[in-house]
Amino acid sequence: MLLEKKSAVIYGAAGAVGSAVARAFAKEGAKLFLTGRRLEPVEKLAARIAAEGGVAEAAQVDALDERAVEEHAGAVAEKAGGIDVSFNAIGIPQAGIQGIPIIELPVDSFSLPIATYTRAHFLTARAAIRRMLEKRSGVILMHTPEPGRLGAPLVGGMGPAWAAMEALSRDLSAEYASQGIRVICLRSTGIPETATIDVVYSLHAKALGTTREQFQALLESLAHTRRQTTLDELTGAAVFAACNLAKGMTGAVANLTGGRVVD
Repeated sequence: MLLEKKSAVIYGAAGAVGSAVARAFAKEGAKLFLTGRRLEPVEKLAARIAAEGGVAEAAQVDALDERAVEEHAGAVAEKAGGIDVSFNAIGIPQAGIQGIPIIELPVDSFSLPIATYTRAHFLTARAAIRRMLEKRSGVILMHTPEPGRLGAPLVGGMGPAWAAMEALSRDLSAEYASQGIRVICLRSTGIPETATIDVVYSLHAKALGTTREQFQALLESLAHTRRQTTLDELTGAAVFAACNLAKGMTGAVANLTGGRVVD
């Protein structure tokens, strides 16, 4: 198994992306430490993973809470003998943020995703790297969609937030790859099978006076593959990036957009 004997912390684990990556990691042998702002859904995911033969523990951790993140990372490192992988999959509700012309956004609505995503990813990456340095080994994973690279209308502060995450991943790699810590950002399109993207596409469709299905078809037509990224594709890339087969990758954005972004 590709992640056997590795310990992985996942923030926002109960969401569609977090839970899919968690289950994929578990199938590859990783021991999981799952967190979320609410404990119940994380506990349910841990129980599901255990029922499937995996190993997972649940904890209530707000990824925006510096003390909570540090204390949890310290406890995980002590119990597991270190942290091998850290993946932050948190999200925020998109109503009132996307689907609105940018000049009509209140400043707080524009700033919220930038402040939230940069703070959470800084705190969780910092906490993990502090423990990874002890073994001079580890992987930090992030996930962004294509507006982090491409200009897109009606995404408000989300585009700058995703771009900042990608910049942070490069900067962390520049500082710590020489000490054995790899940092990789997975870039997908929107993933239609998730509830979040269903909401987002509906917001954009309403703003453009079209249907949700027509809006998705428009986005699909822009990719070489004529479709959007799937959860299976994202989780497969996450497993690869986290395992030793990808030990030559760091400071990189793994492009899963099917040609929507051409590097």
